[in-house]
Amino acid sequence: MPMTLHTILGDLVSVNHRLTRVAAHAAVNPESPAVWRTLSALRESGSIRLGELAVRSRVSQPTATKLVSHLELRGWATRLSDPLDARVSQTVITPAGEAALLGWRDEIATALLPMFADLPAADIAVLERALWILRDRVDRSDPVGLAAPIAELGGER
Repeated sequence: MPMTLHTILGDLVSVNHRLTRVAAHAAVNPESPAVWRTLSALRESGSIRLGELAVRSRVSQPTATKLVSHLELRGWATRLSDPLDARVSQTVITPAGEAALLGWRDEIATALLPMFADLPAADIAVLERALWILRDRVDRSDPVGLAAPIAELGGER
């Protein structure tokens, strides 16, 4: 009996979470997942206020402040004056942050490669098509980029 779209979507999210955990464990990267979600959000959004970054990274504002401080220490993000309100700042990813994020994505893809290396070309084509469908649906339903961190395991956007 074929699965319903409702069941497929629920299973897809569940499997994606499991795949993310497997990839993070296999890659053995010392950074927290919140760091990569935050860098992904910064990459997607451009410059952004701290409160909005907290929402996109799915953390509290105090945690976002700590994350941004950590990213600044690593040289992966910087704070800029907000042109609309001098009392606040905006955070932006740096070229080093972009490189770190792309390096992490390569690291997790490399870690997952053995799990998928034996797939036949037809199955790889199915995964590629599914990726394009998912990316298109997320992009169309999320014009402000709230789901940017969900695409962490994906390639270029």
